[in-house]
Amino acid sequence: MTTPSASLPPANILIVDDKPTNLRILSTMLTKQGYKVRAVVSGKMAITAAQNQPPDLILLDIKMPELDGYRVCELLQAEEKTRHIPVIFLSALQDGGDKMKAFQAGGVDYITKPFQFEEVLARVSTHLALQATRRELRQLNAQLEQQVKERTAALEKAQQKLSYDALHDPLTGLPNRSLFLERVGRSLQRAQEEKDYSFAVLSLDLDRFKVVNESDGHRVGDRLLVAISRTLETLVGSTDTVARLGGDEFAILLEKIADVNEAIRTTQTIKKQFVSPFQLTEREIFTSPSIGLTFSSPKYKHPEEILRDADIAMARAKQKGRGRYEVFDEEMHTQALKLLNLETDLRRAIENQEFLVYYQPIMALEKTKIVGFEALIRWQHPKKGFISPGEFIPIAEETGLIIPIGQIVLKEACQQLKTWQEKLPKAKNLTISVNLSSQQLKEPEILQHIDHSLNVTGLQPESLKLEITESLLMENADVATTLLRQLKERKIQISLDDFGTGYSSLSYLHRFPVDTLKIDRSFVNCIGKPEENLTIIQSIMALAHNLDMDVVAEGIETEKQLTFLKFLECEFGQGYFFSKPLPSHEVENQFLL
Repeated sequence: MTTPSASLPPANILIVDDKPTNLRILSTMLTKQGYKVRAVVSGKMAITAAQNQPPDLILLDIKMPELDGYRVCELLQAEEKTRHIPVIFLSALQDGGDKMKAFQAGGVDYITKPFQFEEVLARVSTHLALQATRRELRQLNAQLEQQVKERTAALEKAQQKLSYDALHDPLTGLPNRSLFLERVGRSLQRAQEEKDYSFAVLSLDLDRFKVVNESDGHRVGDRLLVAISRTLETLVGSTDTVARLGGDEFAILLEKIADVNEAIRTTQTIKKQFVSPFQLTEREIFTSPSIGLTFSSPKYKHPEEILRDADIAMARAKQKGRGRYEVFDEEMHTQALKLLNLETDLRRAIENQEFLVYYQPIMALEKTKIVGFEALIRWQHPKKGFISPGEFIPIAEETGLIIPIGQIVLKEACQQLKTWQEKLPKAKNLTISVNLSSQQLKEPEILQHIDHSLNVTGLQPESLKLEITESLLMENADVATTLLRQLKERKIQISLDDFGTGYSSLSYLHRFPVDTLKIDRSFVNCIGKPEENLTIIQSIMALAHNLDMDVVAEGIETEKQLTFLKFLECEFGQGYFFSKPLPSHEVENQFLL
């Protein structure tokens, strides 16, 4: 005989029969087996009892007054609370049709009277076990459904985060370039559809932000970017967009502006806000923005075009002195295209070896005797002809192309002097001066490039002079000092170019291993004019001689300038008074034969 498990709570069974004798017999039998039993004598009472406290199983008589067992079962099946309770019919009816009707009503089993106790207990036990299994399956299914819901919600949340991250800057939380361009694109579309709708785009770049990172570290730099982001958000409207495009570059979309002046006023407000320092945990930091501004126009078809023009205007603002704003005009675009084409041509020029090296003689002033040359680059474009160094050198500096160009000049100059020294007696003791740019000075392999040029050409290091500008020396003092000492160890000479035009750091000059000071042509041009700069020349001469340096005056064009420089005991000079820069074959003919 099957009985309830001792580890489980006793099952609750409801007996429904209008015969008290049957109720008593079944209740006694089932109670002895450990079941909890309730008994009712009518269908209505059965329904009420099942709804108030649903049993685990119902033993239900069929023939009862008012509501028979079939109807009771149907009503229980119709209610969500009771539809899962298994119903075993008990009846003296043995006709197959009666049994079929019982199962159609929702019964799970059918026991005919008179019944055997063992049969009743076996069937009760079986259906309680099935009911427990079904209940467990329902619980497992509910748990699975909940897990699916939770997993779906987690995936949706993860997808939302991925979508957000794809369109936002991780540091500041601002829209990134993709989202910014998307919004500008919507504004362009709106401007095409609505005649009265106008907008503006600002491109903003922080001035000297790199200095903050280098002096205070990237952690402070990141905090500054976050602080600037929050500040910019307070300066625009709720429908406007502030975006971080990368690094220290921001962009702002001003939507539905009344006119150009409204955007300019917002730009001016941004500028004024940057006058005050940004208060960070570590300290307060001052910075300024260079801002480019452009406005919606029918000419714009793609968002990238309007952002490009704002960037062009921002670059112009930087060129004009930083901490200012510029409004885009078509001339800027034309100039930008010209510079882009020039950069492309520069790259081709390097590949096609279009550069030439010219040489300007450096003279000993007392005896008017040649002592060396300065190597100067020239570019003979195959279609545009001669392009001034003043036009292409800044682009080469900005793009990093000055490094391969500088290597070309250095190697060519060393090779040329070595060739002259080998075949022309007058060139035996001459030197060659080559300029080093700021990019070359920062280039990690600069020493290897210099060593390589000397090795492959066979020129002695004593014959090479390297020129760096005063401002370059002071801006990169630590790096420059280390490099200059390494050059001096190789017996290469150092000239300080354009002295007096930059920092004029006379008191720091003794720190650097410099052999020669070159007086800028702007001071030489003042000779013979009532200018106070003549005293600067005298001061430079005195300083150089006290530090055991010699002096080269640049830009000598008149005999009066030469006479005055001799009077000050200036050792060397160069300029059109002696010769303009010449190609190598003319130098040979005029000075070395």
